[in-house]
Amino acid sequence: MIAPHVKEQLASYRQSIDNIDAALVHMLAERFRCTKAVGVLKAQYDLPPADPAREEYQIERLRRLAQDAHLDPDFAEKFLNFIIREVIRHHEAIAADIGSNSEKTA
Repeated sequence: MIAPHVKEQLASYRQSIDNIDAALVHMLAERFRCTKAVGVLKAQYDLPPADPAREEYQIERLRRLAQDAHLDPDFAEKFLNFIIREVIRHHEAIAADIGSNSEKTA
């Protein structure tokens, strides 16, 4: 049987984890709102969906931040790469949508 104080501590940790997960979801939603605006701007000016130099800079920056925060930099890089792939996919879809809309109005 688990002691009551252990159950309380576990519940407290889990509540913190739940709060952090909720904050992460909201932060990711805000990030994707911003990257969507970038995608629209890129599409309007016929800029490529990907920016390898920016991506490389961001990966190195995030690795440094992760290291400073005592988080595995490899994990942080994998996480950022996942997000970058999703952003590029969104940018490609936006460009295709804007391109097809401009063809309809031409």
